[in-house]
Amino acid sequence: MIVEPGQTGAVRRRGPAPEQALAALGEAAARVADASTLDEALAAVASGAAAGADAVVVYVLDETAREAEARAVFSASRALVAETEGTRVPVDEIEPEEVEDPDRLPAAVRRVARRAGAMSVLQVPARLGTELAGSVVLLRTTGSFDPSARVLARLAAAQVALVVAAFEQRDGADADAVTASGLALAGEALAVANDESRTAEVVAQIAVASTGARACLIWRATEDEEPVLVAAIGVRPDEPLVDDAASVAQALHERERVTIEDGDEGAVATVQLGRPPLGALQLVYDTAPGPAERMALASFSLHAAEALRAGERAGERTAELERTRALLAVVGQAIAQLSLAHTLETAVEQVSERLRVRRVALYLREGGRLETAAARRLAGPHAEVGEQLLELALGPFRARGTVVIENAANDPRLRRVRGAIEAASIEAAQAVPLLAHGDVIGLLAVYPRRGRSLNESDSELLAALAGQLAVAVENARLHEQLTREKAEAERAGAAQQAAARRLSALYEISRSFAEQLSLQDTLDALARTVVDLLDVDAAVIRMPSERGESLVLQALHVADARVRPALEAIFRRPQLAVPTALDDDEPFRLDAAAAGELGGSHELLVPFLEKGSTAAVLPISTQTELLATLTLLSLDPARPISDETIETGLSIGRQAALAVDNARLYQQQKQFADTMQRSLLPRRRPAVEGLEVGEAYESSARLDVGGDLYDYLELGDSRLAVVLGDVTGHGIDAAADMAMTKFVFRSLIREHGEPADFLRHANEVVCGEVASGKFVTMLCLTIDAASGQLACAGAGHPPPRLVPPNGAVRPLPVSGLALGIEPDQQYESVGAQLEPGTTVVLYTDGVVEARRREELFGEERLDAFLAAHRDLPAQRLAAKVLTECRRFAEGELTDDCAVIVIRRVAGERR
Repeated sequence: MIVEPGQTGAVRRRGPAPEQALAALGEAAARVADASTLDEALAAVASGAAAGADAVVVYVLDETAREAEARAVFSASRALVAETEGTRVPVDEIEPEEVEDPDRLPAAVRRVARRAGAMSVLQVPARLGTELAGSVVLLRTTGSFDPSARVLARLAAAQVALVVAAFEQRDGADADAVTASGLALAGEALAVANDESRTAEVVAQIAVASTGARACLIWRATEDEEPVLVAAIGVRPDEPLVDDAASVAQALHERERVTIEDGDEGAVATVQLGRPPLGALQLVYDTAPGPAERMALASFSLHAAEALRAGERAGERTAELERTRALLAVVGQAIAQLSLAHTLETAVEQVSERLRVRRVALYLREGGRLETAAARRLAGPHAEVGEQLLELALGPFRARGTVVIENAANDPRLRRVRGAIEAASIEAAQAVPLLAHGDVIGLLAVYPRRGRSLNESDSELLAALAGQLAVAVENARLHEQLTREKAEAERAGAAQQAAARRLSALYEISRSFAEQLSLQDTLDALARTVVDLLDVDAAVIRMPSERGESLVLQALHVADARVRPALEAIFRRPQLAVPTALDDDEPFRLDAAAAGELGGSHELLVPFLEKGSTAAVLPISTQTELLATLTLLSLDPARPISDETIETGLSIGRQAALAVDNARLYQQQKQFADTMQRSLLPRRRPAVEGLEVGEAYESSARLDVGGDLYDYLELGDSRLAVVLGDVTGHGIDAAADMAMTKFVFRSLIREHGEPADFLRHANEVVCGEVASGKFVTMLCLTIDAASGQLACAGAGHPPPRLVPPNGAVRPLPVSGLALGIEPDQQYESVGAQLEPGTTVVLYTDGVVEARRREELFGEERLDAFLAAHRDLPAQRLAAKVLTECRRFAEGELTDDCAVIVIRRVAGERR
């Protein structure tokens, strides 16, 4: 509350001593002199003026000269600073003289004062001659302003006017300012440059082109040695002005960012690149640069440093990517050859070359021991060291997955093999186990020199390569086994082709299953793949019913569409009896006798089986549960279902079991999330005489509960209260916060029916309930259906839109800090009169932030859509908005979206 100086209860607060005030402004003036931007200078003035106030706001006229913007705010409250910075005041509301009367202050200043809890406010205009440049506002929470405080405020206003004039003059300077502006623009361009191969050269070229210098050199600092020259433009071989590396090294340790050395033949400016400096930029001039250009050079150097850093990072990423591509390509080629010896030798050579480690070994488990399968530049009993490294990988380092030993000779974990370490001259080690189907089949180890450990990128590449090698070893072993069988049997060639085809098919099956989340899609893909791969006429997948009393059809694929209706009619019949062999995870062949005993749909297959058709039932199960059955049917007696077909089907079933289990779990989780979401949203729309209500909601979360919530409550006397909020996050935590927020609404709104009052009390509850770093944005709105009076308050939420019958959409200007961030918040209600036919639309930020590539749906597009469809019923309009957002985002909504539409109608009950 603002208290006038003479008002009852006012307390005169003693201001700072004049010498203290002058000292504060003097220090501010010193900081102004060092400021490189107008905002930095204004911030310095605000901090100096704070010697006589609890908070200071500096307003400066914008380019239109019709409004003044809050360009600097000094306050201990970060929330006050965040809410005040950037706010605007119409110029015609700023009095030409000092003002302390609250009624004469601009509305925006009064809001700031209430937000700060100020007892006294003093506004002093800042003038350039007769022209208004802005104003300085001082706020005190206790007492009034004495004469010394007013003098301090006038001096601060004068400083603001001088600062604005100085920066306007600097921005309008001719030749020197042109160079400074060119450097600023070039620096902004360099900040986004990413041509790592020519970054330094481009920086030098832009510096020369922008400054008028005749030459430019760029030096890169090193840790232990003198700086290294990385680019030079326009330097003559006999250039006498250019400093050598030692002089540049000295300049890098200077306090000043820009140093100038004048000579008879010109001047050299040495500019530090970044803070701390990563190097230096030298410019050779015929005439020394002026102060403004030196300041621009300092700013330019920051952007140039960022460009050089970005170029180096991009170069490192490119080199890492190329190294990874080359290494994985070599391993892929080795895998394709299915030669174990070739795979291992190639892998060891490439690991050594790409990771720049001379000593590499690959060990495989043979007969319970670890044997050397391939090694490079290693001798002695290094396999004993590998055995110990594998033991560590499966023990203390299991969680990390990678064993890192920086000093092998002194590491107590290698004490048992210290003799082998010395004999093999091993100084350090890094190793990753090879895993295939959950079994440890070997170890990949590198032995760098002590103190030369792998970086994070190389470690990730080593782990990825170990995974590739495990597959390669398994494939190579399988290939060698098939090759041995070829020598023993006449049909080995066909068997090898079938095995290769099976491996390829199993890989494709695994990949396609991993991409599926829908249970039905997974089962359909499995049935289709089985028919195509095993060359059978039909594949049928059944799953236990909800009570487990029977097996019901879930998926069916038939190779010949002409017989599909007949087979579908057969397999639609429930199967009550389950072959006992399936309980033991064994396949079961169906002959005519067995099919007749089992009954159900199997009994209908008897005529086909008696004429030479073949069938088998295979389990799809985990270690603890039969998930489904896979029935294979071959109608052609010339193509019977063989043992090999059944074995391949079992392999596919084992691959599919995990996917089916995951898909089933996904479906259960999705149903749970949907049920939870529905329980947190209103079960019905309110029915209030004179109001038509519509709603639409869609969560972006696939498995979790979304974060948007809304609710209604009829307050009696034809009043309806509506709340719409957005809780941070998804999932169980978000659901708990949503439930808490819904409870807060229903428990507080009857007692605190005015929206701003409700939000104030709700914020106190939320601050005590939500975790640190979480918050809730919210709109609270009440509508009197009889009178059409609307009141609304907001807490960090997008403002609602008013849509009158003429289509002139406008927002309700509500604002306030989100709930749960800071206690003791005050909120303001905004009112409006809803004439019959007027609609108010509330929405969450997911609507306007729906994205199509780099473009947002946005408020303008929303307003145009609401105007064009304003005559739709409320429910259809809400659904239509959501449909339009989804269409704009090409079907992919990245955030939860909620829309509430309320229209005032004449005497109707909705």
